[in-house]
Amino acid sequence: MANRFVLGKIGMEETRASDGSELKVHVFLDWNELIEKLHQRWDSVKDHPYRAMYSSTLGGIIFDPALMVIPMDDHMVHRGHGVFDTAIIFDGFLYELDEHLDRFLKSAAVAKISSPYPRSALRSIFIQLAAASKCKKGILRYWLSAGPGNFLLSPSGCTSAFYAIVINEDFSQHREGVSVITSSIPMKSPMFATMKNVNYLPNALAQMEAEEKGAFASIWVDDEGYVAEGPNVNVAFVTHDKELILPSFDKILSGCTAKRLLTLAIKLVELGTLSGVKIMNLRVEEAKASAEMMFVGSMLPIVPIIKWDEKPIGDGIVGELTLLLSDLLWNDMASGVEAQRIPVPYE
Repeated sequence: MANRFVLGKIGMEETRASDGSELKVHVFLDWNELIEKLHQRWDSVKDHPYRAMYSSTLGGIIFDPALMVIPMDDHMVHRGHGVFDTAIIFDGFLYELDEHLDRFLKSAAVAKISSPYPRSALRSIFIQLAAASKCKKGILRYWLSAGPGNFLLSPSGCTSAFYAIVINEDFSQHREGVSVITSSIPMKSPMFATMKNVNYLPNALAQMEAEEKGAFASIWVDDEGYVAEGPNVNVAFVTHDKELILPSFDKILSGCTAKRLLTLAIKLVELGTLSGVKIMNLRVEEAKASAEMMFVGSMLPIVPIIKWDEKPIGDGIVGELTLLLSDLLWNDMASGVEAQRIPVPYE
């Protein structure tokens, strides 16, 4: 007696015997039938978050989420040969777009991926895509790939590809403290940790490990016992002497938001609220003895950390300086200098 089951979320049906001995795979011979199946995933979604996508393989902007796809023979898919980055759309402005774009192209150069467009064209596409999406608050994420063309190891003969998508997301400032764990997942080597490439399996496993243990996220520690970073964010500390410290970027990703925080924090030094700002490596025991601790990242921009491996950081409550630093970044996103905020020309 055959039974029916569904593969995936878009409803591709197959038939098999209950013992699995027979399998009849449906064959899509009609394009309209295939499109209908692709749309089934989104039929029940009233307000999908994927507002617009750009694909260099198509040469334009797509609004239909069912068609936001990339070729299966793209080397970013089957070899992980790609890089990416993210910028924030905040109240109709692209925040720190140029800083993220520069890091994006630097990662691509290390990965030996040439962009199909010059930097100025990429920047123009970002702005036009954000405008077309009509998204006022969300994420602009983008990728450079070695491109489609074959299933070989080397992309020789392939044409590089560029993809970008706008995701609607109503993120807000974090003021509640979270707990973290030390990850048991090996961190990436410096070459790959400092390059924002699409191989995020270690990052995903580290995040899953934290969630399985009831924590917000995890912290990587390098093989010398120094604090590194979180799965997709930087980490910062405030000492009992009120000095802001971020781990050195020589083995971890150079976070654009983290670097912006270092610049903005000088204001608190000038006011005497902070005693100093420093980039230096901290051993785990030194970090755990700090007065305050926080994650720093584009979408956060800061998340206070009050517990690490079940032990409190400082007094075990959200620190006053952490909140001040969070306000600095949040205000910079909302009303900072023109160079950091590019207006999106919505029609």
